[in-house]
Amino acid sequence: MAWDRNQMAARAARELQDGTYVNLGIGIPTLVANYIPEGVQVTLQSENGLLGIGPFPTEDEIDADLINAGKQTVTALQHSAFFDSAQSFAMIRGGKIAMAILGAMEVAENGDLANWTIPGKLVKGMGGAMDLVAGVKRVIVLMDHTNKSGESKVLKNCTLPLTGKGVVDRIITNLAVLDVVEGGLKLMELAAGVTDRQLRESTAATIVN
Repeated sequence: MAWDRNQMAARAARELQDGTYVNLGIGIPTLVANYIPEGVQVTLQSENGLLGIGPFPTEDEIDADLINAGKQTVTALQHSAFFDSAQSFAMIRGGKIAMAILGAMEVAENGDLANWTIPGKLVKGMGGAMDLVAGVKRVIVLMDHTNKSGESKVLKNCTLPLTGKGVVDRIITNLAVLDVVEGGLKLMELAAGVTDRQLRESTAATIVN
């Protein structure tokens, strides 16, 4: 067994601290908006110019003009604010965003992150990830532990072009929660039904005690 994507998002939502500003990346991280713990007030920021993102809309609530950075339709809240991308990136580069929860193609045991391109594949651009990992105070990666071929995405060294060097603080996958520490990754929590042996067999990075 392992966590499904909604359980991964719910686990990541437990990282949110009351009163903070948080950016959610494309993919699984967008689901975190649906699992903000009761009593925790956070303001979600999207680099396309929205501060105060609500849960995903129901069919009756969909507004095609109201989207996040991944072009998914979202909802706004009473306190939401709208602005241009320049202002949005000024917030990010100015250190106003406390945390980014991002997806990844690869993460290395030293905190290196690769999440924006695969050589030879067409991409629209790097998006805001490079600014986010350089500007926020804490970076959490939320991703599947292995790729579709069953190969580990948690590596000793990234093989893909980097988004940032030594920028990741915590990795949350469908198998476990791992922290980047001196010498490798420290196991903080196993997903329900996952054994230590299963984790280590699925991880190319060094796991330290």
